[in-house]
Amino acid sequence: MTTLRKSLASLLIPRLWPTGRPDLRRRVVIAFVFLLLAKLVNVTVPYFFKQALDLLDQGIALDQLVIGAVLGLVLAYGIARMLAQGFGELRDAVFAKVAQAAIRNLALETFNHLHALSLRFHLERQTGGLSRVIERGTKGIQFVLQFMTFNIVPTLVEIALVGGVLWWMYGWTFAVITVATIGGYILYTLAITEWRTKYRRQMNDEDTRANTRAIDSLLNYETVKYFTNEAHEADRYDDAMMRYERAAVKSQTTLAYLNLGQGAIIAVGLIAVMSLAVLGVRDKTMTLGDLVVVNAYLIQLYLPLNFLGFAYREIKQGLIDMEAMFKLLDVPQEIQDKPGAPALACERGEVEFSDVRFAYDPRREILSGVSFRIAPGAKVAVVGASGAGKSTLSRLLYRFYDIQGGRITIDGQDIRDVTQLSLRQCIGIVPQDTVLFNDTILYNIRYGRVGASDADVAEAARLAQLDHLISRLPDGMATMVGERGLKLSGGEKQRVAIARALLKNPKIMVFDEATSALDTHTEREIQAALAAAAEGCTTLVIAHRLSTVVDADEIIVLEEGRIAERGRHHALLAQGGLYAALWQKQQQAREAEEKVTGETVAVLSAAGD
Repeated sequence: MTTLRKSLASLLIPRLWPTGRPDLRRRVVIAFVFLLLAKLVNVTVPYFFKQALDLLDQGIALDQLVIGAVLGLVLAYGIARMLAQGFGELRDAVFAKVAQAAIRNLALETFNHLHALSLRFHLERQTGGLSRVIERGTKGIQFVLQFMTFNIVPTLVEIALVGGVLWWMYGWTFAVITVATIGGYILYTLAITEWRTKYRRQMNDEDTRANTRAIDSLLNYETVKYFTNEAHEADRYDDAMMRYERAAVKSQTTLAYLNLGQGAIIAVGLIAVMSLAVLGVRDKTMTLGDLVVVNAYLIQLYLPLNFLGFAYREIKQGLIDMEAMFKLLDVPQEIQDKPGAPALACERGEVEFSDVRFAYDPRREILSGVSFRIAPGAKVAVVGASGAGKSTLSRLLYRFYDIQGGRITIDGQDIRDVTQLSLRQCIGIVPQDTVLFNDTILYNIRYGRVGASDADVAEAARLAQLDHLISRLPDGMATMVGERGLKLSGGEKQRVAIARALLKNPKIMVFDEATSALDTHTEREIQAALAAAAEGCTTLVIAHRLSTVVDADEIIVLEEGRIAERGRHHALLAQGGLYAALWQKQQQAREAEEKVTGETVAVLSAAGD
């Protein structure tokens, strides 16, 4: 918790007093002035009431002068109450912009930090749990700011003022009892809340687990249906929710203990102070108005003090909720730009891998001394069995990971020496698994270059052979593609990915098994669009189907992280090695597929006749 408090101070205080924002700093000062005015005026409210009551209790004739004085005090009493509330509302209104700006900046910092973390982090994270952590963390920040600035600080100021007034008007005994009551209340609240913390943290853990299971199950909706495992998923979710239920019951039960103890402490303090006031009235050292004003001060103090307990609980819970989000901010960036790194000067687009060695886990090397060069405008293909390290090449070229040995250069510049932003701006990619945003076709294509005009987007769609699909859709480019693009077929999603890459207009293009998930017929249709995307670019093709790379300037065959063979298509076939064996195997599979397709068409034609 000490680390958390340091994180809280380092993250929130600079945002509540932000550098370069004199407007927000002025608001902080003005809000503090309104806070003092509100509490000073509020302290005078019972005093006006006391004076009016003492005038009425003097036993003198209520002539017009006395009635006028009493009415004047009543008016002052009403105005003071109105001003106290008014200054409080002005304080909240002035400070609201500061608080909301701090919340927004922290949320944005967390969002940017998550995007700056490595691919390794995002492959290991759980989306449902992560979204819950951010949601609760943002709400926690809001709670802490709201209660600290609008409740805790004002209450402490009011406690100090009331204690001082009681000491000045009625002696130290009243002030000591008041301070002792407040001290006991705070200590009891701290002790019980610390004890309850473990139950709140347990609630959060079970809530995160339940939400993760729910999101994971819904994202895999079709798989659940395929295997009729709805009951199994419901049982897993219910198990997590049952654990959450148990933790929540414990949390609520212990909350009752906290509230009962707080009520008892306040009651004892009230009894003690009111008893002293009654004795003062008996001894004629205090008037009936003094008795009423002491009660009014204590009630006036009791209300925010009672809320102080609630505010502390909310702050405590907010700190717990923020803890996980602060841990996210503490996750180091695995891939960072060197200090003062220049932008990549990508003019020709020459790519070179020189003795590259890489491992996701030190115990298993994925690439072992891979070297090849792609000349500007050339097309190099990398093929091989699954697990040979083909897709790793594209991730390394994008610098999602740093290599353990060798160099990767673009136009002679080591990609570790330039900014990641400039590196990725000069590379376009059509991945195997195209994931689209749950938005329109227009938005998803324009994502390749967000400032592109509608005409540029339409041209990219035409080159990707999407125009025929778009013309048949009732909403055209405004058609929603669904979550992860599920409303589109595999071939349609690939065309959107190609259009997006075309719109980016990069110097270097990567096709990462862009057609391996498609059937043979769709693959042939996509080939023309891929050729259009590769035109004029330095192209790296990572392929499973060898038929897509026969025109490559060089084909590299990877086996267990090493280059086993390299050359052009016909030369590799003539060698009769690994590539020739893969080619023969795939040709046989394709011929069998075409035979089955032909027989199916014949049967359907006969049935139609």
